[in-house]
Amino acid sequence: MKAIVPGSFDPITKGHLDVIERAHKVFDEVLVAVGRNSQKKSSMFDAQERVDLVAGAIDHLPGVEVGLIDGLLVDYARAQGCGVIVKGLRFASDFDYELQMAHINTHVSGIETVFLPAGGPYATISSTMMREIAAYGGDVSEFVTPNVAEAIARKVSQGK
Repeated sequence: MKAIVPGSFDPITKGHLDVIERAHKVFDEVLVAVGRNSQKKSSMFDAQERVDLVAGAIDHLPGVEVGLIDGLLVDYARAQGCGVIVKGLRFASDFDYELQMAHINTHVSGIETVFLPAGGPYATISSTMMREIAAYGGDVSEFVTPNVAEAIARKVSQGK
């Protein structure tokens, strides 16, 4: 079965990568789907940059690909042949929101959602934290892959 792991990935973190790697162990194929989160006001990277950063972060995982969502997640998942949505959860508040989304997604599409609890030392980090730390000159290299750390450093040096 092919699974889809959606997110805004602005930027992708080692926490995201942990969920993707674990989904890769469970499912035959995994599609990491980069989308735009309408709840977020600003982004560090545009959509194509995020796709490229995700591709660089997952290049060691055979059978894992990256794509760009344009429209509803469930429509994109169905068009890509994905039978399940995989979501990582860090906190109870994530569960509350994601459970609502899972119910709606199943109702409108029949596609089920599988939740993977965040694990390891990166379980509580977020893209928002990475952007904030980097904006103030902090080092985020421990929490992101080298390609992402380099891209963040470039953006910060450009004043973005």
